[in-house]
Amino acid sequence: MTFDRKNLSDKELISFYKQLLWPRMIEEKMLVLLRQGKISKWFSGIGQEAIAVGATLALDEDEWIMPLHRNLGVFTTRNMPLSKLFMQWQGAQEGYTKGRERSFHFGNREHHICGMISHLGPQLAIADGVALAHKLRKENKVSLAFTGDGGTSEGDFHEALNVAAVWDLPAIFIIENNGYGLSTPVNEQYRCISLVDKAKGYGMEGVQIDGNNLLSVYDTIKGVREFCIKHQKPYLIECMTFRMRGHEEASGTKYVPQDLFRLWEQKDPIKNYEHYLIDTAVITERQIEAIRNEFKEKIEAELEIGFKTKPIVADTETELEELFAPLVKTEAIVIDNADVNAHISSASTEKRLIDAISEGLKQSMQKHSNLILMGQDIAEYGGAFKITEGFVQEFGKERIRNTPICESAIVGVALGLSLQGFKSVMEMQFADFVSVGFNQIVNNLAKMHYRWGQNADVVIRMPTGAGVGAGPFHSQSNEAWFTKVPGLKIVYPSTPIDAKGLLIAAINDPNPVMFFEHKALYRSISGEVPETYYEIEIGKAKHVRAGDEVSIITYGSGVHWAEDYAAEHPEISIDILDLRTLAPLDYFAIRASVQRTGRVLILHEDTLIGGVGGEIAAWIAENCFSILDAPVLRCASLDTPVPFSIELEKNFLAKARLDESVQKLISY
Repeated sequence: MTFDRKNLSDKELISFYKQLLWPRMIEEKMLVLLRQGKISKWFSGIGQEAIAVGATLALDEDEWIMPLHRNLGVFTTRNMPLSKLFMQWQGAQEGYTKGRERSFHFGNREHHICGMISHLGPQLAIADGVALAHKLRKENKVSLAFTGDGGTSEGDFHEALNVAAVWDLPAIFIIENNGYGLSTPVNEQYRCISLVDKAKGYGMEGVQIDGNNLLSVYDTIKGVREFCIKHQKPYLIECMTFRMRGHEEASGTKYVPQDLFRLWEQKDPIKNYEHYLIDTAVITERQIEAIRNEFKEKIEAELEIGFKTKPIVADTETELEELFAPLVKTEAIVIDNADVNAHISSASTEKRLIDAISEGLKQSMQKHSNLILMGQDIAEYGGAFKITEGFVQEFGKERIRNTPICESAIVGVALGLSLQGFKSVMEMQFADFVSVGFNQIVNNLAKMHYRWGQNADVVIRMPTGAGVGAGPFHSQSNEAWFTKVPGLKIVYPSTPIDAKGLLIAAINDPNPVMFFEHKALYRSISGEVPETYYEIEIGKAKHVRAGDEVSIITYGSGVHWAEDYAAEHPEISIDILDLRTLAPLDYFAIRASVQRTGRVLILHEDTLIGGVGGEIAAWIAENCFSILDAPVLRCASLDTPVPFSIELEKNFLAKARLDESVQKLISY
């Protein structure tokens, strides 16, 4: 192994040695504690420390890094104290995640480290978002994300690199090629000669280096960083290395040929760097021994602190409160149900639902200079439904961003923007397409604040619903997919005034919000909408119509079906509650509606099985049983895909069974 010190001083070379040795000695101690049962799990990076340490040394301390399991060197080089790291590894309440996460599944804003999730690939797109923030602010900064050879097989790898290349983002992607994804060798992972060859396919530069050579890693990444900043381009680096232990300790290494261990033992990054420093008289063996002794003492001292943790005390109220980031005061007027009419005046105009959404977006763009809109065809074309038509002329292409067809990556970009203090609204062209971005939403956006206190200031607009003859892939009502995911807020307006106010509230909310917009209502529903910049509180239902015989609890298109039905049947006193928000639900309003009638029909366009109506019915049965005069009934669409034929679609929709359901309820 050949080392080139370039312009590094002896002092810097010794400092680098300490940074390299420190995570190795920590790991060796952790493996002892693992065998003693004092920590529960460990993913070893022994043999590949030079990559994490060299990369971190090459970056500024305020540049975000997205590490993985084997990157202890990132955390230690960013000077995270071992005592607190150890608390984290024990799952202690004093750790970085308060006992909510394990091992390296955490991040920390102070140290500019973004915590990983087990799915690996989503880390890469977050680097895109951070890099985009730097680009928009014209900062001379980069972001850096790690993946492994196995991770390059994931679609997220393709999406993240493609977006970085198309948008000319200053992002560095590092592949730690250690030969195995758990037990699967690279010859079963890919067929290209080298993973770095993939860079050409994305139109970016790439280089393969010896990942066990600390100085080579440091010098390469330092140079690549300068390139990315100067040319505003991404870069792919493949670091060849090997892990000397199993994927994690329980998996062992029986699947690895023993001659590979003998080969890579000779390439040990620490031993080789030590020999280089000794051979060039930068350091003596006595100094090395002194450093090791110092580190042993430091480890024991830090562990003594780390072991002094208190038993975890679970507090339900705290757990629920810290699921979401706290709301912040905004300039927006808050309109509640009691004074809505006071705001509908000469300063209001009649608008269609689609126009109200567009106005809410535009006013939010005007209020928040850090708000970015992203989606397929949303710029010059104005989006599939023309909601952002004309926006690019007013706000420019930097803020109104057409995206490649890669839903997962754009959700990741939105999260990366949030790390840097930006807000973003992503248009999912059709709600049906969210399935290919599902992982980023439910495992990254939703869990981020609960895991390590980092908010995800992201709104995902979801054009949804049937009634327009669009068939199985452009008509689904999939809101229930997300209502069971803690950490997401789910909003579903039915009127123009609510759509504008709830969208502004969603954008002002520092938490991830799924904002459902019914396509069939876009141009068919109109109403008075205040011209002012206003919010309607998320989590508050609206009492649409008073009645004392039957309660119809609904949302979206169901509100209009219920109103039409009530108008056609004046002989029935129908109480209508528009939920507006599906997470969190307004249980007070639900109970009040039950109290008014004693008979409840839950109506929604979604299919029956697994729909949100089942949850509401269960809650009413558990909490309002004494005021019920009949069983809670549900009226929902057929448990089939949405058919294309208009006649079949009419039969599919819950509206076709509304009268039957109401009659059954009142005759009970």
